[in-house]
Amino acid sequence: MNVRPPGGRFDRRRPEAGLRINNRIRVPEVRVILDEEQLGVMPTHEALRLAEEKGLDLVEISPRAFPPVCRIMDYGKYKYEEAKKKQQARKRASTVETKEIKFRPKTEEHDMAFKVKHVRRFLEGGNKVRLAVVFRGREITHPQTGMNVLNRVVEMCNDIATVEATPNMEGRRMIMVIAPKPGVVRKAQEAKKAQVAAQAAAEAAKRNAPPGQKPAAAPPPPDEEEDLDEDEINADVEDDEDEE
Repeated sequence: MNVRPPGGRFDRRRPEAGLRINNRIRVPEVRVILDEEQLGVMPTHEALRLAEEKGLDLVEISPRAFPPVCRIMDYGKYKYEEAKKKQQARKRASTVETKEIKFRPKTEEHDMAFKVKHVRRFLEGGNKVRLAVVFRGREITHPQTGMNVLNRVVEMCNDIATVEATPNMEGRRMIMVIAPKPGVVRKAQEAKKAQVAAQAAAEAAKRNAPPGQKPAAAPPPPDEEEDLDEDEINADVEDDEDEE
């Protein structure tokens, strides 16, 4: 029979689902671990008393073992560390978004290069990209012009992208969806880290260069257009054109 530790400290916190702590552990005996040391099998009330003496908690970590295995630990600290791990995991597993980049059937060369640069940026960030060719007026009678635009974009992104949805018409739009190839995001992250490291090294060399000595040229600074959003990128294709 378990003995309730003095003060009732253990009852004021609710354990996570499926994890029993302190006097919620109702088996007669448990196998106890403390600081990676096996203390062996002991009556549960003795394990509770030992945890209380150390100002810690008795946490059941293997309920299916016989007898169940419990660890004496700081349950509050454990919960904090677990929450931190989950938060970091959520950051690493970023949500995949679908970005949309609009084109005209006769997109000029410099506009094409500008938009493709951002298509590649979104792909390297792990996002899918919806390519939309917007037709206006009688342009809709020449759908091949839209196909030509989409084919050019795919060709310019062929090294990092794969076609997920082939072209189809949606009203006055021709739509295609492309997605990043496996490994693209990791390679892009590694390249960015290398660029940041090179910039830091160049700045350090510049600071430490002897007077009169010309330091090595620093890598070019980040492109000011790197953080443009979809609205800014698509500014040349007005919303009212989509509805004609």
